[in-house]
Amino acid sequence: MFKLKKKDMVLVISGKDKGKKGEVKEVMPEKQRVVVVGVNIVSKHRRPSKDKPGGIHKIESSLHVSNVQLICPKCNKPRRIRMKKMETGDKMRVCAKCGETIL
Repeated sequence: MFKLKKKDMVLVISGKDKGKKGEVKEVMPEKQRVVVVGVNIVSKHRRPSKDKPGGIHKIESSLHVSNVQLICPKCNKPRRIRMKKMETGDKMRVCAKCGETIL
């Protein structure tokens, strides 16, 4: 099970954008990668087509999940996440430090 979901706030902990915070825009569990809003901006060169102009476009590229850490909503700090099995049989994400359930 993947521990990050869309709209989670994360902190980049390594790489050229270390220290930046952002919201998860896209999750790719099969590749173990995430796209974070405003982080890892790259330039793509595009050829012009009939309906779109060409040029250099800035887009967000994906990051490996090991380079980001989830920010706990209660602690408001980057924390490790544990999976906890509830009485109903569902698995929930829980902050490893404060024990708060993360939706």
